[in-house]
Amino acid sequence: MKAIQLTNGFGFEELTLTELDIPTPGPQEVLIRMRAASLNYRDLVILNGLMPVDIKFPFIPVSDGAGEIVAVGPGVTRFQVGHRVAGNLQQRFIAGNPRAEVLGESLAGPLNGVAAEYVVLHENGIVRIPDHLTWEEASTLPIAALTAWSMLIEYGGLQAGNTVLLQGTGGVSIFGLQFAVMAGARAIITSSSNAKLERAKALGAWQTINYSEVPDWDKVALELTDGGVDHVLDVGGAATMVKSINALRIGGTVSMVGFLSGLTIPEYDVTGILQKAATVRGSQVGNRDHFEKMNRAITHHGLHPVIDQVFPLNRIGEAFALLAEGKQYFGKIVVQI
Repeated sequence: MKAIQLTNGFGFEELTLTELDIPTPGPQEVLIRMRAASLNYRDLVILNGLMPVDIKFPFIPVSDGAGEIVAVGPGVTRFQVGHRVAGNLQQRFIAGNPRAEVLGESLAGPLNGVAAEYVVLHENGIVRIPDHLTWEEASTLPIAALTAWSMLIEYGGLQAGNTVLLQGTGGVSIFGLQFAVMAGARAIITSSSNAKLERAKALGAWQTINYSEVPDWDKVALELTDGGVDHVLDVGGAATMVKSINALRIGGTVSMVGFLSGLTIPEYDVTGILQKAATVRGSQVGNRDHFEKMNRAITHHGLHPVIDQVFPLNRIGEAFALLAEGKQYFGKIVVQI
């Protein structure tokens, strides 16, 4: 089979298209013929050696993918040959809140990822994907969609009439927009591109803010909502968290789902959190139960993920380069396998 590997170290230049033996599923494992994979910022920082994950070389990258089960090992009861599935990022995170013992077994760091024609996964670490989605669409669900779903719906308790503030037009934010609209909530979305903001309006955004033209987007959010938003999906990290908290209503929630601008906030005054009685929640994506509930909702509403570009497997380096540019895409970047 063909697979992408980091051979001897980190960096784009180490990505190599290789030939490997097709793996054999063991007890309670399934063999999946992967059809598509989608890229996440997590994959990028691991690829560049910027995340403290204990991986062994040669290493297969990419966390998210979808494919078809072509063989099952002894004792498999949850799936059959022919089922269309995707892997959950944390393979043992079945239900409940994040726990240390389940977070150490994540796809594409420290475990091998899915940028290969065939992958073996434990039956407890996969879910059925919605029938109406293409392979490419389904490949976008495990991190970007599940993060937005878990933070807004499962942990955030998003309700009709709530207001959500979304930063940028990457995968998590666009899924957040789609789920907010699906739930009857109002979505405010920010971007430095007016063209992207117009596309967000077409997807149902209630209000848009160009943060290049209006740097104080938090103050605009306060004015638009007459007191603050209920939820913020913060993808920026260090450079955006203070404004995210300021944009909240009293009792609102900021979900920290990314760190595009860095991880360290120097000399931060926590007064804003206290005054807002704010909840600041970190994301560990979501468990398998959340994934299955999200897929049922996606099926019921006929939702389709937004894909910007699709690359063949042998051009995965170009796909990562586009992801690294940051502002050049809308939605998800996908690789066909």
